[in-house]
Amino acid sequence: MAQQAEHPGYIDDKDKVKNRLRRISGQVGGLERMVEEERYCIDILTQISAAQAALDKVALVLLSEHTRHCVLGAETPEDREEMTEEMMGAVGRLLHSR
Repeated sequence: MAQQAEHPGYIDDKDKVKNRLRRISGQVGGLERMVEEERYCIDILTQISAAQAALDKVALVLLSEHTRHCVLGAETPEDREEMTEEMMGAVGRLLHSR
């Protein structure tokens, strides 16, 4: 079984990832306010789409860093294969959640 890296691959961009997630949290709060204010459905759906796109961008950053740090940085070919399979499982879950 492959060992997890000592630090996550996104460690250098941790503050950027956290800032993106805070903005997404604000977007979700805005969605709740829009529903409370009984705003037009299409406007709410547009904002949902924007929040989903923002989450997708965070996911891409994490996948990219995981690939560089964990998959390519794996100590053995067996570990690299296991990390690749794990990553592809995560990609599959991201795609099928749509």
